Amino acid sequence: MTPTGTNLLGLVKHCAGMECGYFGAVMDRPFPGEDDLDWHEDELGGDMYATAGESREQVTDFYRRVQAHSDATIEEFPLDACGTVPWWPEERRHPTLHTLLVHTIQETARHAGHADIIRESIDGAVGLREGVSNIPAEASAAAWKQHYDQLDQIARSVR
Repeated sequence: MTPTGTNLLGLVKHCAGMECGYFGAVMDRPFPGEDDLDWHEDELGGDMYATAGESREQVTDFYRRVQAHSDATIEEFPLDACGTVPWWPEERRHPTLHTLLVHTIQETARHAGHADIIRESIDGAVGLREGVSNIPAEASAAAWKQHYDQLDQIARSVR
């Protein structure tokens, strides 16, 4: 977890909820299982964590069902179809499906970056993916420690 509580399963839950809203209620196609998870809307970061009663399987299954619902919405409407986002400023409150797609891609990509950083802090792995790395093969744990210390020293010198 980060100091604010951001965690992997919470990111999945947040992205599922975000997609559920934008391709559900915003496009006047509410997702029928929206209340299957506890969103803690009145709580700081309430949609960013799974409760003790929500399993990994429940959250990931929810996201899979939301994705199928989103796909159906995207197939049903033309890109210039407008929705209503009540929490957006009035001048932007009625975006097109195209705008919602771009917004959702950007939001998901942002959180994918968060997830990769959190995952690295858990397993220490770096690079593109297991077996296919974009990191020099000769980089040892000691080399990474030296690299980290050098960057830390630079950062501290410019505070």
